[in-house]
Amino acid sequence: MASAASSTCQRRYDVFLSFRGEDTRNNFTAHLYQALCQKGINTFIDDQELERGQGISPDLFTAIENSLFSVVVLSQNYASSRWCLDELVKIVECMKSRGQRVLPIFYNVDPSDVRKQRGIFGEALAKHDQESLENMGRVQSWKDALTQVANLSGNEPLLIKEIVTTILNKLLSLLAGDIENMVGLDARIQEVEMRLCLESNDILMLGIWGMGGIGKTTLAKAVYSKIRSQFEMCSFFENIGEDLAKKGLIRLQ
Repeated sequence: MASAASSTCQRRYDVFLSFRGEDTRNNFTAHLYQALCQKGINTFIDDQELERGQGISPDLFTAIENSLFSVVVLSQNYASSRWCLDELVKIVECMKSRGQRVLPIFYNVDPSDVRKQRGIFGEALAKHDQESLENMGRVQSWKDALTQVANLSGNEPLLIKEIVTTILNKLLSLLAGDIENMVGLDARIQEVEMRLCLESNDILMLGIWGMGGIGKTTLAKAVYSKIRSQFEMCSFFENIGEDLAKKGLIRLQ
C-alpha cells in the first residue's frame, strides 16, 4: 500500500463522493456535501447524471485518483448502476495502490446484503450477469469491489456531523504525518500561525510571497488544515483561475 504521507500534497481533493443520484442526490448526499464544504473539506461531487449507454469520463477517474478519501453512499439502487459500480472498482483499486481511505455509508441497506450480494443487491447483480454474458469478468470485479468495501467499517447515515468529524480528524492525522516528513515545515507553520493572531476577532489578510516551487502552496495547505477546525465555516481555493474558467463564479461560490 502506498504511503499516504508521501502523496498528500499532490492530491487535489480531500474527498470523492460516490453515490446513486436517484436515491440520494437531493437528500442525504446533498446534506453531506454541504456539511463537508462548510468544514473546508475540498469535496468532489459529480453534478452530471449519465444517460444509459454513456461511459464514465476519464476526468471522473482522475478525480478519484486525486482524492485522499472516497465516501461511498451505498443505497438501494447503487448496484443497479454500472457507472456506480465502475466507480467503486476504481475506488478499491486506489485504496490498494495509493493508500486511499474509503468510508462506506449504508443508506437504508443491510451491510450483509451488500457484502454477500443478497436482496436488492443480488437482484441487480443477477441482471448485470444476464446483460453482460460477453464480459463476465467485469461483473465479477463489481461483486469483488462490493464485498471489499462492505467489509470496511462504515456508518449508518444518521449523524452527518459525526461522519464529517471522522473525516476531518483523519485528514488532520494525515497532515501531521506530512509535517513530520517535511524538514523545516513545522517551524514555518508556527511563524504563520503567530502572524495570523488567531486569538483576535479582527479580519486579517496574510500573503505568502516567493518564487515558484519553493512550497508556498504546501505551507498554505498545512496551515489551513491545522487551524480550520477552529472555525465554523472555511474554504481553501487552489488554482482559482483555472477553476473559475471551468466552473464559473456561481459554482465556486
